[in-house]
Amino acid sequence: MQSTSILNGFAVLFSLLAISNALKPLQLTDDIGFVLFGQRLDGMANTVAGPIFAVILAIYALGIFRMKRYALPLGVAYATYVLANLVMWNFRMPQGAETSIAFGLAYSGIAIGVSSGAAYLLWKNQGALS
Repeated sequence: MQSTSILNGFAVLFSLLAISNALKPLQLTDDIGFVLFGQRLDGMANTVAGPIFAVILAIYALGIFRMKRYALPLGVAYATYVLANLVMWNFRMPQGAETSIAFGLAYSGIAIGVSSGAAYLLWKNQGALS
């Protein structure tokens, strides 16, 4: 089934994102920090939120790999969060964080496409979920 291959690819991407979020507390530069509802976190909030979302994304990725039912509601919740986060970022964007329109559109397209695409494929293949 081609959908399964695409879902496995999405699971790899979510696994990489989980690793990235787990590393957010290291804040290697000032512009690195977990973004929660449009606000870049720092300090203790970043230290807590990054790893929590890393665990959630790792569980989600594992659920996709194993085609588990719990992956569907996680996928819908995550896709909704991504959309809300992107919209709120545009209202709460810190000074100096402005990017080009082309980058913003590309980033948004990929973020929405992957998160919503995974949720859609899970929904479309819910009969194969155990």
